Amino acid sequence: MDPLTIGALIAVVTILVLFSGVSVAIGLLIVSAGFLIVFDGVRSLELMPEIFFGKLDNFALLSIPMFIIMGASISSTRAGADLYEALERWLTRLPGGLVISNLGACALFAAMSGSSPATCAAIGKMGIPEMRKRGYPDGVAAGSIAAGGTLGILIPPSVTMIVYGIATETSIGRLFLAGVLPGVLLVALFMAWSMYATVKSGNTQLLNSGSYTWRQKFEILPRVLPFIVIIVGVLYAMYGGIATPSETAAVGALLCLLIAIIIYKLWHPRALWVVLRDSTRESVMILFIIAAAGVFSYMLSSLYITQSIAEWIGTLEVNRWVLMLAVNVFLLIAGFFLPPVAVILMAAPILLPIITTAGFDPIWFAVVLTINMEIGLISPPVGLNLYVINGIAPDISLKTILLGSLPYVACMVIAILLLCLFPGIATWLPTAVMGGRL
Repeated sequence: MDPLTIGALIAVVTILVLFSGVSVAIGLLIVSAGFLIVFDGVRSLELMPEIFFGKLDNFALLSIPMFIIMGASISSTRAGADLYEALERWLTRLPGGLVISNLGACALFAAMSGSSPATCAAIGKMGIPEMRKRGYPDGVAAGSIAAGGTLGILIPPSVTMIVYGIATETSIGRLFLAGVLPGVLLVALFMAWSMYATVKSGNTQLLNSGSYTWRQKFEILPRVLPFIVIIVGVLYAMYGGIATPSETAAVGALLCLLIAIIIYKLWHPRALWVVLRDSTRESVMILFIIAAAGVFSYMLSSLYITQSIAEWIGTLEVNRWVLMLAVNVFLLIAGFFLPPVAVILMAAPILLPIITTAGFDPIWFAVVLTINMEIGLISPPVGLNLYVINGIAPDISLKTILLGSLPYVACMVIAILLLCLFPGIATWLPTAVMGGRL
């Protein structure tokens, strides 16, 4: 059978298996084993254990549980509330200042946790009730937090970027830097829309949060210092030549645990056990998917599917931007149904040869891919952030949350278009800091 036909068959079977409700990792292993037996014989399964465990034999993978501990320890405290309160006091006089302060808090919290659901939960618990109390529509209150939470997978440190770096053997340090300016761009677009929507409503007096004295504004600033220390400490360790990304993750995890214990009094053994237990559970889930995706990639390569797709794309006489549009549509659809980690691990081995052959920078593509995954986080039927927000405010319907997040989806699409027009937004900082190309 032709490799491209086999590839199409694998795609259909994989979708059906994953839609059956089986976990992503188990589903990938089932599909991989099934097609290897059919086309390469039972003996081909002898390599599966070696490939499965070999995929986990990577020092860079240590950064995943460390960054997850970093986010979990901060999420278990009132750190999000402190961030929110500090920004709210300084931004209160702007039109839509309360939404803007929530988005700013999401951006800062994302820079520490690297997790979208954690960012949504931490900021939303404080921000959504306050916005509703002060007159903001339910859709604006819920949609802004759902969208702001997606910044957790773009602004470094990002577990998604780590997974992409491992899957494509791309520098994780460069990927982190590549996410900085696009992250700032997205925050600016989100804030600009919030201000515009508030002014357009003609209800600026109602939506102003009030006023604070200069003393009240400055007395809250020390609460933000721990976050600045974490961010600066992580960046200095990584880009000051002190530590590798994995070692830097350990530094960040230690700093976050110390802040949680010393400042937020999280010293009860049971509370610390919950942080470590939940972090372990999430880390094992991600690592299991990574190992299973390694077997899936081996199957695709063994059946000559990845190579055949790359060769077929190379023979197509289409504009490379038409090709990139098709890739973006594929990523959007995949993001609607699968979590970001699964999409990256499944798609990266196939897409990377295609985008490099077409002349696109893999660092730049990582940012475009991540923003597509952000859209998936606030799009049904999976839309993880929608369900997190619904859990925080169960009296707000999923439809209201979705409609409130749609303008922010448009902002993400604009960000992708700007990245296509000005790729330097993603590539300039990594080159300026680390020099040269990959």
